[in-house]
Amino acid sequence: MPTLEWLTREEDLKRASRVPYRLLEADPTMSYGDPASGNMLIQGDNLDALKTLLPYYTGQVKCIYIDPPYNTKMAVSEHYDDNLEHTQWLAIIYVRLRLIVDLLAPDGLLAIQIDDREFAHLYLILTEFFSHDELKVIVVKMSEPSGLKMASVRRAGSVPKLKEYVILAKRGGVKGLQIERIRKGAWDREYNIYLEGITRAERDEIAELASLDDITDEVIKRLDEICSKIELKPLSVLEKSQNLDEDSLDEWRFTNAWRICQCATSSSVRKLAEEKRKFNTNEVFFVRSIRGLAYMVRSSFSSESAKPRVQLIFADDNLEVHPGDLWTDIKTTGLDGEGGVDFKNGKKPEALIYRVLKMATSPGDLVLDSFLGSGTTAAVAQKMGRQWIGVEMGEQALTHCIPRLKKVIEGEQGGISQTVGWSGGGGFTFYKLGDEVFDADGHIRIGITFESLAAHVWFSETGVPRPAAGGPFLGAYDGTGYALLYNGVLGDRRPEGGNVLTSATLSQIRQDGEGFEGPLIIYGTASRLSGARLKAEAVTFKQTPYDVKAR
Repeated sequence: MPTLEWLTREEDLKRASRVPYRLLEADPTMSYGDPASGNMLIQGDNLDALKTLLPYYTGQVKCIYIDPPYNTKMAVSEHYDDNLEHTQWLAIIYVRLRLIVDLLAPDGLLAIQIDDREFAHLYLILTEFFSHDELKVIVVKMSEPSGLKMASVRRAGSVPKLKEYVILAKRGGVKGLQIERIRKGAWDREYNIYLEGITRAERDEIAELASLDDITDEVIKRLDEICSKIELKPLSVLEKSQNLDEDSLDEWRFTNAWRICQCATSSSVRKLAEEKRKFNTNEVFFVRSIRGLAYMVRSSFSSESAKPRVQLIFADDNLEVHPGDLWTDIKTTGLDGEGGVDFKNGKKPEALIYRVLKMATSPGDLVLDSFLGSGTTAAVAQKMGRQWIGVEMGEQALTHCIPRLKKVIEGEQGGISQTVGWSGGGGFTFYKLGDEVFDADGHIRIGITFESLAAHVWFSETGVPRPAAGGPFLGAYDGTGYALLYNGVLGDRRPEGGNVLTSATLSQIRQDGEGFEGPLIIYGTASRLSGARLKAEAVTFKQTPYDVKAR
């Protein structure tokens, strides 16, 4: 398979492993709302942040959406430099993707939005992490063919940019997604029968009952009961009474699609309907097939027709279509006020992020955006009931993300709020990137907490996030137990009760592990046990700080 080459490629291949682990320092004064929400807003370089998240979230993130700099040779805002050489851009993206892919859950979805300038490079980079069958490209209309831009390109004779790309990546192939169906662009004139005398609640009941796997006599009886008061009228008569222009009339049709039908041809259904209408006087009634399926029919169909139009089909069941890989329906103009923060030329519509997250996540799933920008992904995830982690560097985390997310928690009604019934709630904890866990010589820095080092030790040994634990026994993985004696975890620093491995501390480790009797790897300052005793106990001792992997 061909690979992409650039000037610093060999160096960039090694950079991810050399990125230091840093501490995450919570700032309660910048946090907001419910502190137990689990949502994280991190201020700092996203490369350091991604590396810091690895010991806790490797393989845990259900959907990662990123909107990295497009390398457009122009600054998006005073906080956001989007002017990089191709080599610099490739170096920035590649090393971050190495960490992002590790954070993605095995069945998780990665979505990256980009435009023409770096699309080809990005796609080739992704083929180093995913096969071609695990990648899918969505084209999204991001601009309207109008305004001053179009006038200028007409004068120049150039081709205007109206679209961007969202590259999807998923292990095993981009499938099993919950695809949001969208409304057809124009009304289908075949739907021309208006049902008078039915309420929306009754229509919903019809839809629910008629979709049952096995239609009983009681279900048919209830369906006929609802239909007994329905009258069929030509849609054109109702349209004339609305006194609307064509655009408004089209919107009226879609709004009322739940009680507008077309009459479809069905010879098999006709035979069932002919028998039932002998003793049924309703204009509309239901019949049941041999297979136990329910069909809604009109009594006034022609018995002589070779292709009788007998079966009624609701418009709202058939006027929505799969958006495919060409998304032209999402409004991308007039976003300046969305979220209450201004982000010229860089803000993505909440409706777009909503579609991406809805495809791959359920309430409670974890979402990550390491190029958070104005905070759109976090805002949408919050409204959808997803847990989120957002990373943004510099002052923009303070000037854009915090104000926007506060408004979301308070119940702001922009973007997708009405779509999802958002009324506020939740919260986030604000973090800054603190000191590196290891100094320049690879030694553990003074003041590093037990929990921070434990997370690092566990991850360096197992490659997975550390399970919840509070004592020196960190957990077991693939039949091996891991323990850490550090920073007085057992109550004091004396050899018999602190950071030194003795018979007593080994017994406490076993006890903390609820009697785990398998092989152990124990990190500590020193060991007072003989080599023979360690072998007999199936213990491998590693000395801190020297045996703790700093990189």
